[in-house]
Amino acid sequence: MNKVNIICMKWGDKFPVEYVNRLFGMVSRHLSIPFRFVCFTENNVGIRDEIEIQDLPELDLPSGLPERGWRKLTVFKKDFSGLSGPTLFLDLDIVVVGNLNEFFTHPGDFLIAHDKKNPKKIEGNSSIFRFEIGQHPEILSFFEQNPELVKSEVRHEQAYLSREMRQQDKLRYWPDEWVPSFKYRCCPSWIKSWFQAPFIPKGAKVILFHGLPNPPEAIIGRSGKWYRHIQPSPWIEKYWKI
Repeated sequence: MNKVNIICMKWGDKFPVEYVNRLFGMVSRHLSIPFRFVCFTENNVGIRDEIEIQDLPELDLPSGLPERGWRKLTVFKKDFSGLSGPTLFLDLDIVVVGNLNEFFTHPGDFLIAHDKKNPKKIEGNSSIFRFEIGQHPEILSFFEQNPELVKSEVRHEQAYLSREMRQQDKLRYWPDEWVPSFKYRCCPSWIKSWFQAPFIPKGAKVILFHGLPNPPEAIIGRSGKWYRHIQPSPWIEKYWKI
């Protein structure tokens, strides 16, 4: 297979630079296909030398519009940053625990994780999605021309992206077992959580972290919510490292 693209974005101070460096480390250990790793950011201080840095794409968001991942839509620009070919977008707070090769061989034009918190909804989780650079530029252009309309119809970028891809019959999901949610698939139920620690589900390749906790909190067993108890998950340290 020809070289593929792995891309991520870092803006603001939500995630320290170590998240970018650890993501590169995890990809390097779990992807045997030749790849180009690009981080789009406005601040590259502390990012390891092996990572290609490009400027964070501009997106003109209306005043008062919560960010909520809208900037991810810029990857659908027709001529995006001199890239071409199959591309896997990864959020910074994922933990890679299995081989990534199949994310590039699984059939489909556009693939995304299914949000299993509300499994009856079509909505995907854009922590990990694959697309072809230069395809579907209308995704970005329609949002840029109609941000207030889109905002009134959907809550965030992944809901909009899933809806638009479904309308084109392009929406496909990764196998559920590949991309488990830490909160909903790795953590035992509330009662069991007092006796059992979080675990890696069978078949998992990439564990998704959304909301709280993030990997550092999960390692020490801090859920971030008073009503959610979790035990420490020291196994995360085996994977979430440079």
